[in-house]
Amino acid sequence: MQLGIIGLARSGKTTIFNAVTRGAAQVGAYSTSSQPNVGVVTVPDERVDALARLYHPKKITYATIQYVDFPAAGQSFGKGEGPAGKFINDLARMDALIHVVRAFRDEAVPHPETSVDPDRDIQTMDLELAFADLAIIERRLQRLETEIRSLKAGERERPLRLQALLERLKAGLEAETPIRAQQLSDDDRHLLEGTQFLTAKPLLLLLNIGEEDLPRRHELEAEYREKYRGPGRDVAVMCGKFEMDLNELPDDEAAEFRAAAGVTESGMASAIRASYHLLGLISFLTAGPDECRAWTIPAGATAPEAAGKIHSDLQRGFIRAEVIRCEDLLAAGSEAEAKKRGLLRTEGKHYVVQDGDVLHILFNV
Repeated sequence: MQLGIIGLARSGKTTIFNAVTRGAAQVGAYSTSSQPNVGVVTVPDERVDALARLYHPKKITYATIQYVDFPAAGQSFGKGEGPAGKFINDLARMDALIHVVRAFRDEAVPHPETSVDPDRDIQTMDLELAFADLAIIERRLQRLETEIRSLKAGERERPLRLQALLERLKAGLEAETPIRAQQLSDDDRHLLEGTQFLTAKPLLLLLNIGEEDLPRRHELEAEYREKYRGPGRDVAVMCGKFEMDLNELPDDEAAEFRAAAGVTESGMASAIRASYHLLGLISFLTAGPDECRAWTIPAGATAPEAAGKIHSDLQRGFIRAEVIRCEDLLAAGSEAEAKKRGLLRTEGKHYVVQDGDVLHILFNV
C-alpha cells in the first residue's frame, strides 16, 4: 500500500513524513528537493505479537505501509494551472493521498500567501487536483471524438458510452464535485479501467497544528471533519513538529510527554489508523511454527480473495478455509483446545473475512 503525502509549500508535510516514518528527511522553509522521500512503516499489531508468543515461530511479519513525501509543486501550483505532468503521473500510482494542511503559525516559516488559512489551502489543493483530472478528460474526449468518427456504426457503442461518462464526470468536476463523490456504477468503473484520476483517490486531510493547539486537537478534528468529511475523504489532526521531536526520545519518555500534552497515541499509530479507515482495509492473520503474519485486505474480501493475498495458487485451488477468531485462539491456548471448544469453524468460498480472523487455507492445484 502506497500513500502519497502532498501539500502546499511550507505546510510541514516533510515534518509529518518524518513523524510518521521516524525518518530524517531534510526539512526547512525553503527546501529545494525535487525527489520524493520514501519511507516504509511497519504496522504494529499486538495480535501478531501474541500469536508469536503462542507459536514461537521462526519468523514474524507485520503489515507495512509505504509513505511517499512528494516535493512541493512548481511555481504555477495554486494559480489554477494544474500540477506538472510528472507530478500527476507519480501521484496516479498512489493508493490514496494525504493532504497536509498548514494550521500552525511560525514567524520563521512564513506562509507563501502571508497568512495561515486552512480553508483556503484545502480549496486550493482541491481545485488543482480537479484541474489535473479535467485536463486528462479533455485529452481523452478529443481522442475519442476522432476514434468514433473512424469507426463503423456497429463499433461505436462502447466509445460512445465512455464519451458520455467522461462528459458527466467533467460536469461534476466543474461543479466542484470530485470523482470520488460522484455516482459510478460497476459498468462505469469498468469503462474507466486504467484511468487514474486524482480526485477519485481516497483523500485524508491532515491538519498540521502547532503545539499550542494540542489541547484543542479533538475539537479541531470534529470541526474540520464536519466541514470536509465526505465519500472517500476524512480528516485527522496532528502536530508534526511535536511528533517528530518525540521520535528522538526513548519510547517511555515520549509516552510521558504525549500524556502530559493529552495525546493518547503516537503520530505514527494515528496516521496508520486513519490510513486503514480511509482505504477500508482490515487485517487477517496466519499463524504457525514457521511464521506468524498479518495480511492487509479490503474490507468485504472473501476467503478465496484473502487466500490469493498469500499466494495465487491458494486462490486458484481454494477448497475451504479453517477460521478462528484471534482472541478465541489465544484464550484457548492452542489450536487443539480451540477445536475441542468448537471455536474453529470451516468456511467456504463465499465467506467474508473479518478483521482479526486467523485463517488456514486448504487448497488443491
